[in-house]
Amino acid sequence: MRLNTYIVEDNPVIRENLIATLEELADVQVVETSDNEDDGTSWLLSNPKAWSLAIVDLFLKQGSGLGVLTACRNRRPTQKMVVLSNYATADIRQRCAQLGVDAVFDKSNEIDALVDYCIGLNQLNA
Repeated sequence: MRLNTYIVEDNPVIRENLIATLEELADVQVVETSDNEDDGTSWLLSNPKAWSLAIVDLFLKQGSGLGVLTACRNRRPTQKMVVLSNYATADIRQRCAQLGVDAVFDKSNEIDALVDYCIGLNQLNA
C-alpha cells in the first residue's frame, strides 16, 4: 500500500526531485502539493482522509510551514507530519516538537533518513 503524501515546498526543483526520490525509493504516492501556507493548510484540513503523511518546508512563498503545522495539530494519530528544511537547527527542532511534529529532517544531509522514515511508515501500515 502506497503512503499517500502531501508536500508543502515552494522550490519547484526541490519539490520535483523529492517527489521522484520518494516515489521511487519509498513507495510514496504524492497526492497533492502546494507552495504556500494558505493552500497547504486549506488542502490538508479539507481532505483529512486523503493523506497519511505531510512533508512541510518552513520557509514558503507565502506564510510559513509553522502555520501549516499549527493548523494540523489536531490531525488523526495515524497522520504524520514531518519537516524538511535547510534550517533544521536545535531551536527549530524544539519548536517543531512543541507543535507535535513527528520528525525533522535537514534538506542538505538527511534525505536518506527521510526515505528510511517513509519506508518505516509503509511497513507499519502494511
